[in-house]
Amino acid sequence: MGNSTTAVTTVIFLDLAVMTLVGSLLAALVVRWRQPAVIGEIIAGILLGPTLLGALPGHLTTVLFPTSVRPVLSALASVGLVLFMFGIGYEIDFGHLRTARRSVISVALAGVLLPFGLGSGLGVWFYREHAGLAGHGVSELSFVLFLGVAMAITAFPVLARIIASCGLTGTRFGTYMMTCSAGSDVVAWSVLAFVTALITGHGIGNGFRLTALLLAYVLALVFVVRPALRWALTHERLRDHGVGAAFPLAVVGLFVSAWVTTRLGFQPIFGAFAFGAVFPRDTVKAIAPSLPRLIERASLLLVPLFFITAGLNADIIGLGARGWLDCLLVVAVACFGKFVGAATAARCNGIQPRRAAAIGVLMNSRGLTELVVIQVGVSLGVIDQRLTAMMIVMAVVTTVAATPLFRWLYNDADQVASGGAIQVDDRVLLSIGRD
Repeated sequence: MGNSTTAVTTVIFLDLAVMTLVGSLLAALVVRWRQPAVIGEIIAGILLGPTLLGALPGHLTTVLFPTSVRPVLSALASVGLVLFMFGIGYEIDFGHLRTARRSVISVALAGVLLPFGLGSGLGVWFYREHAGLAGHGVSELSFVLFLGVAMAITAFPVLARIIASCGLTGTRFGTYMMTCSAGSDVVAWSVLAFVTALITGHGIGNGFRLTALLLAYVLALVFVVRPALRWALTHERLRDHGVGAAFPLAVVGLFVSAWVTTRLGFQPIFGAFAFGAVFPRDTVKAIAPSLPRLIERASLLLVPLFFITAGLNADIIGLGARGWLDCLLVVAVACFGKFVGAATAARCNGIQPRRAAAIGVLMNSRGLTELVVIQVGVSLGVIDQRLTAMMIVMAVVTTVAATPLFRWLYNDADQVASGGAIQVDDRVLLSIGRD
């Protein structure tokens, strides 16, 4: 028993070293090309998986990542994932959502509903080709709804970083886009929670029951936990300790919240996301402004493992000719639904055509968040390995295309042609109808 544990631990140390090295090198490379680091980490996983390393003689992927250690790697990646999801929830400013104009609401909803509808239609078609899923208890309704949600997700963190890299943080356009993305993701995550309840609850009735339990928990977070956190953080015994008290409070709370949602039958990411969303931002900014950065740093080692392990499951070569045609269809439906939905809603609200197109492009970026949704689908057994590979390709393509297309669409006479920080004049950013 001891020797077996030692052997597994030894392999894990080697795997962590290899994954961190390859992921860091590729992340640094894609960053030089003005792409998010997550793209390099996903590609690292794909290269270390059956697509490249596994295709070489000697089954190197199996040797380097044996079946006995993959659950441990997945567990470590899950810890990083809940830390990451806390950050996503914390970054969403619900104050903007409460004061949002009708144009923001319509763009956010259109950016969800159209891709959700098209993705659900694609799910009806794909379920016939992935009929093996039915043998594992996956109903057609669950599969269709899940694929719809997967098409409707926007990568809020990626969008925020694109906005920042273009020098638009704090501007009217930047705030507008952040609000649209936040509203869109709140709707999409809510639908995903219902789909998860539908799958784990084994029926629509139980699905509604589990959703009601999750809603009750969220209400408890808002009306009980949030005030308690604010009181604790401002209590004289903790206030003077600043981040020294806030950090363990946040970490313990997000792990407990992840445990609660897991016990309810949902994924732990929902608990971490909800806890981050209710964590009192104003109080943290006053007494421990470095807290979000500390949690982000704590996740820096483990989050890349999540993206790399996701890439390990993608056998791109194994898709075959028919699989690549289906993959192109997935990418086309994903891009068309998001772009057309968001851009059309923006134009209907009086936003200039080029700005509306830029909004559609930004809303189409998926990146990190799409990988989280894919992981949920894999863990629930809703999508098979072939469809997982297609979804990962879609996530990479939409994220890679977002930054250069946005810079091109947002190119005006008052902007830097070299592709550096965009020079902003808020007076010409938008032309939104008054409402």
